[in-house]
Amino acid sequence: MSMTDPIADMLTRIRNASSAGKKEVSMPSSKMKLRIAKILKEEGFIEDYSFKEDNKQGILTVYLKYAEDKTPAIYHIERVSKPGRRVYVGKDSIPRVLRGIGIAILSTPRGVISDKTAREEGVGGEVICYVW
Repeated sequence: MSMTDPIADMLTRIRNASSAGKKEVSMPSSKMKLRIAKILKEEGFIEDYSFKEDNKQGILTVYLKYAEDKTPAIYHIERVSKPGRRVYVGKDSIPRVLRGIGIAILSTPRGVISDKTAREEGVGGEVICYVW
């Protein structure tokens, strides 16, 4: 897979690591990926994340979270807006993921934020992904 979509790559790495029961997964970092990791942590989908300098773009490590019975906290994570098909929503049509059980992560003029924050701040934007 060529790296035309680093965000899709990030989500795929998280998805694969979490179905394989791995504790952590590392990937090249970016501002966008760091923001996504921060939201995943705030919303309780991952344990934590860290950033390590490597004289290039840096390495982002995401520490996955599991329930007592080893069920991954991230059941499903999917890319919505892709380079070939961007998906934008207005402030009044921000999607509710699984009636609010899941979250949507959006890239807005206020930065990368969760659907909940976007609703509170009254901004729309590009839907990056859904997580539940």
